[in-house]
Amino acid sequence: MVSTIKDIAKATGVSIATVSRVINDLGGYSPEVERKVQQAIKDLGYRRNVNARSLVSNTSKIIGIIMPDVATSYYGDIVSGIEDEASVHGYNVILTHAGVEGNRLHESLEMMSERRVDGLIIFSLSLEEHDIDVIVDLNIPVLLIATEVAGSQIPYIKVDDYAASYAAVEYLIQHGHSKIALAGVNKTDPIAGVPRIQGYKDALLSHGITLDNQRIQYGDFSFDAGKKAMDAFSQLENPITAVFCVSDETALGIISRCYEIGKSVPDDISVIGYDNSKISYMSSPPISTIAQPFYKMGKLGCSRLILSIGTKEKISSEIIPFELVERASVKTL
Repeated sequence: MVSTIKDIAKATGVSIATVSRVINDLGGYSPEVERKVQQAIKDLGYRRNVNARSLVSNTSKIIGIIMPDVATSYYGDIVSGIEDEASVHGYNVILTHAGVEGNRLHESLEMMSERRVDGLIIFSLSLEEHDIDVIVDLNIPVLLIATEVAGSQIPYIKVDDYAASYAAVEYLIQHGHSKIALAGVNKTDPIAGVPRIQGYKDALLSHGITLDNQRIQYGDFSFDAGKKAMDAFSQLENPITAVFCVSDETALGIISRCYEIGKSVPDDISVIGYDNSKISYMSSPPISTIAQPFYKMGKLGCSRLILSIGTKEKISSEIIPFELVERASVKTL
């Protein structure tokens, strides 16, 4: 038999209204009353009717996440940060993939609308003007993580990809390298691609190093992109000494191919990655990399979204500092 609030009230000797206040964390009761009610909830196996509460409060207590369908390990850290913060505030999370390049974004937005989510977090997707129109029409708080839309009012939390890429290449230069390649970047990606390419180029030029387009190998940020890039680099007449990889997966691909062709990292080729995902310190050698605080970004983003849901206040955008993590994949010449 399903327990009700009335059963909790009878078992504890307090009013139904007080039980309701404890269940919904509304305050106005003593710690002793809260303890008694929570114990009765546990003993009687009471479960809240979330749907009924949603009808009364006109909220679903659900936060939606839309992300690309890409096998990149750091996405899990963002989701974990969102889920942990949502749980603290009594929210549930639903997640959907919008395709590799956001080709299913419209369907994802429709699903979120049907589920009546209270707020929405979108990360690592490039949004078109018609996408923004649909998002605005949802009339709920929306936040972007690890992406932004220039000229849009949609708030975001991300690192400065241009500055981070510049710093990574400059780090290699400071360690004596001038024959530096770029691997794995998607040149049509305006979010994580274009800024990282420009950061790479500007770092070289600002230190008087001539650009060589043969040292740029495009890709999809993947492990395989790293292996293919290293195949191309190994054929160059003027050999490279270092590679800036636009993801840790790509860096691992470079290291893997180096091992297969008899080259040592970092003795023959120095490698620096991007993201500071788990594989960066599980690799052999451990990969020096640009650290993006993904868990923090997810947690902070969710906190700001929930605050906006409750207060209707505008969410402020923020550029989160990155960190260059030194490990063992870069050699000083």
